[in-house]
Amino acid sequence: MTSRLLLASIHDVGPAFESEIDALFARLTGLLGSPKIAMLVVPNHWDRAPLSAAPGFAHKLRAWADMGVEMFVHGWFHKDLAQHNGLASFKARHMTAGEGEFLGLDALEAARRMAEGRALIEDIIGRQAAGFIAPAWLYGPGARVALRQSGLALAEDHFRVWEAATNRIVARGPVITWATRSPAREASSLFFAALARHMLRPLPVVRVAVHPGDAHSSKVLASIDKCVSALLPGREAAGYRDLIQRPMSSRQSGAGLSGPIAE
Repeated sequence: MTSRLLLASIHDVGPAFESEIDALFARLTGLLGSPKIAMLVVPNHWDRAPLSAAPGFAHKLRAWADMGVEMFVHGWFHKDLAQHNGLASFKARHMTAGEGEFLGLDALEAARRMAEGRALIEDIIGRQAAGFIAPAWLYGPGARVALRQSGLALAEDHFRVWEAATNRIVARGPVITWATRSPAREASSLFFAALARHMLRPLPVVRVAVHPGDAHSSKVLASIDKCVSALLPGREAAGYRDLIQRPMSSRQSGAGLSGPIAE
């Protein structure tokens, strides 16, 4: 395996966005020439779309996993109902629109939702989940404690991928993603993506993350196409587990990859 990897993921996977997930899966696998992507699965999005009540979609998840798609636990509800203070309040207001479910949970509740989400998803796909990624990439102190004790392999935020049990970072660099909930946010995400597809080329690992709302924006879809097409040459479409399996020399080709995550 080459030491230069491209990791692509689809967030908010669940029956509420089935048509969007289908379209994004077809788009990414067509661009990459491979189904080796990640899906971040929400067990019951906003308490309105339980996987347990959608056997047809569960069958799709199993089929995608059989094709090589990695499945991550992506919260439980994806909805944030906590009251926040200080920095957490800023993150909850400005980094997401009520989606940072694990930002304000205590360790006990975070652990319960992780475990129940994992059990449900693993029962559906018939194999281990690849890891846990918090909704909106936001982890509060309780979530970090629960994650270390969860037995799940991998986690990520906006800037890193790490081993959950040890906090050892296995990839660094900002994820390229898009926001469509307002014209201003869409414009800023398009601007960042246009820069990032050139500026991030030297990194050994580059991540691209798409969301269901992206499927409804022709500008965002065009930007996704440009990013993947610009970043894929000289790289291999890879899964997150490949970060652990790479030779140590490849892992260390990015600055500071062997150190622990700061908390």
